Amino acid sequence: MNETTLSKMKQMKLFGMHDTFKTAIETGKSDSYTIDQFVAQMIEAEWDDRQNRKISRNIKYARFRYRASVENIIYDESRNIDRNKLMRLFECSFIDKGESLLITGSTGVGKSYIASALGYQACIEGYRVAYYNTAKLFARLRMAKGDGSYLKEISRLERQHLLILDDFGLQPLDSPNRLSLLEIIEDRHGKGSVLITSQVPVSGWYEIIGEKTVADAILDRLVHDAHRIELMGESMRKTRKRPEENEIEIRN
Repeated sequence: MNETTLSKMKQMKLFGMHDTFKTAIETGKSDSYTIDQFVAQMIEAEWDDRQNRKISRNIKYARFRYRASVENIIYDESRNIDRNKLMRLFECSFIDKGESLLITGSTGVGKSYIASALGYQACIEGYRVAYYNTAKLFARLRMAKGDGSYLKEISRLERQHLLILDDFGLQPLDSPNRLSLLEIIEDRHGKGSVLITSQVPVSGWYEIIGEKTVADAILDRLVHDAHRIELMGESMRKTRKRPEENEIEIRN
């Protein structure tokens, strides 16, 4: 009977309950619980298993650039990071409010890593997240317009609780990309959060977007009341030397 029950649990995808019940049978610990305690334990195990699988799916579909975490962020004074402010952002309440977050700074200072870490935390908290290199996203949307899947792609972006656009502003936007960005920001305004990283200061985004009317519309929705992090300091790639490089310096 137990084998039949275990088999049915697997078929019903009750993996948490399956593992708990199987362990209880193998160890004989089920006799030490009352019926309601044992049922509660199996339900709790199933809940935890489903939550963990949901988090894993969210992280997989987000396609982050880095495997990042809040614990590994370096709060060096030269980087201009307000630790308390960043910790509040990691609580993800800005996502509930549909607010934007803009992270700027020169190349290599850790913009993408912090964005990835925030995205990971959002996934852990149960939010849907999509992470894109901005230029690649625009290329994807351009192709989607050609094959008729553009509305599907835009709809997918709209469903995300947090949309991360990495490396924004590496090159000026042309008309199609400008209009795509306007549509994305318009769809998310007040409903979904946008996190943008850029080497270009926010004051220079107007020129990057181009066309006064469209730029005004985008920046009015995006920048107003947005949270900002302006990173400073040297490139983390330079300061984090490989062990073999340090050994060479010591020998010399």
